[in-house]
Amino acid sequence: MSYFNDEKSIFSGSGKVFFLIFLALSCGIFGGVVSIFGAQQLGLLVLPSQGATSDRLSDVGDDSLGNGIRLDGTLTGNSAVYQEIYKEVGPAVVGVTNYDYYQDFFQGEQQRENGTGSGVIFDAAGYIVTNYHVIEGARKVVVTLSDGSQEEATLIGGDKRSDLAVIKIERENLPTAKLGTSETLQEGETVVAIGNPGGSDFARSITHGIISGLDRLVTTSEGLFFRLIQTDAAINPGNSGGALINMKGEVIGINNIKIAKNGYEGMGFAIPVDTVKEVVAELMDHGEVIRPALGVQMVGEVNEAVATYNNLSIDYGVLVVPQGAGPAAQAGMERYDIITALGDVKVTSAYELQNELFKHKPGDTIKVTVYRNGETLTLDVTLGKLAQ
Repeated sequence: MSYFNDEKSIFSGSGKVFFLIFLALSCGIFGGVVSIFGAQQLGLLVLPSQGATSDRLSDVGDDSLGNGIRLDGTLTGNSAVYQEIYKEVGPAVVGVTNYDYYQDFFQGEQQRENGTGSGVIFDAAGYIVTNYHVIEGARKVVVTLSDGSQEEATLIGGDKRSDLAVIKIERENLPTAKLGTSETLQEGETVVAIGNPGGSDFARSITHGIISGLDRLVTTSEGLFFRLIQTDAAINPGNSGGALINMKGEVIGINNIKIAKNGYEGMGFAIPVDTVKEVVAELMDHGEVIRPALGVQMVGEVNEAVATYNNLSIDYGVLVVPQGAGPAAQAGMERYDIITALGDVKVTSAYELQNELFKHKPGDTIKVTVYRNGETLTLDVTLGKLAQ
């Protein structure tokens, strides 16, 4: 007779099954504890009690989420920067309203709004830069400040060619925007725009984007060339004259145009702030920008294809026509001369010709090299003043 009851033996029947299950669970638990302890000792596992955060939070700090918002609701990353930029620069962005007058049969002369735009206060004494087209033809200009108060402005000076103007209101200790530099800008750099799209209804709206391109060449109706900043930050009617700002809170451009055609989206342009500072200085000193005049109309550029087709011995330069009795004509320049140099500087395009010319002042005498009928000639041209 067995000392064990066969029905209750853990090594037989259901008892054996329960024993195997118990053994497996025990081994699993024991093995897991040993594995965790070993991983801790090797530095492969950091438990929550040791202060670690999840991967989702580790890159943005202990108390913030990956979307730029802290757990307490405050902002981090770009969101916080945008907020600070708006607080710092927003009060220096103003609304600019252009008014003219008309005659009403019953009520006589009446005032009417002729257009709206934006402006940027750059001097606490009330000096504001805006676009020339915002105030062009105005009989009255009214500035709306960030607190909603309004002041009539006087025109200090305007320059249609650069599309810049300076106006002034009689207020002191105004908030001002810091002007940065456009020299070090790079494509892809983050920027924000602050302005008044649609006028007072959407005053001081802020949008953000990147710099899409630099030195975008724009030609005026008079044939002058300007380099602009391209951005995809939303710029709408009323943003003209507003600020384009870098992530340091510095104004790096004055917004002025947007391509508004079917098939084009997110293409806004701003005048580089280095150009703005030069023009503003001229307007503050003289009320206008004084530029030299060569007295020619630029009608074409010479390249290899043009040279080959016309059997020319040069493959660069600017084809010109002297205007009336202007400086070039007086110096002996003739119709369809090709300008190849100003002084010692080679000229290969109309933009280079203008850029080099604008380094001089009215009254300067410069040597202009021209190609004519297979010959190279040098003319002494005394520059005039470009009419406003």
